[in-house]
Amino acid sequence: MVTVTYNGTVLAQSDKPVKLEGNFYFPPESLNKDLLVQSPTKYTCPWKGSATYYNANIDGATVSDIAWGYLTPKSAATQIAGHLAFDKSKVSVA
Repeated sequence: MVTVTYNGTVLAQSDKPVKLEGNFYFPPESLNKDLLVQSPTKYTCPWKGSATYYNANIDGATVSDIAWGYLTPKSAATQIAGHLAFDKSKVSVA
């Protein structure tokens, strides 16, 4: 089981994350969606496609761009469609 936390708050937990380029991508059903809201930040990866970023609202504070995902990735990255990865400098992954 892989768990992502921010100051003790669980953001994602799964026994089936997809590991890609050193990051765990968590399937939608494993995310604490009540805490995540889409951010205006965008990024385009040449082989994965357009990334959507998310902020976390935890205990009245907003943590900017804590996660990202590829909602409709390019064909080389279909295994992470709809999954989210988390910024390891902002969260604990165990």
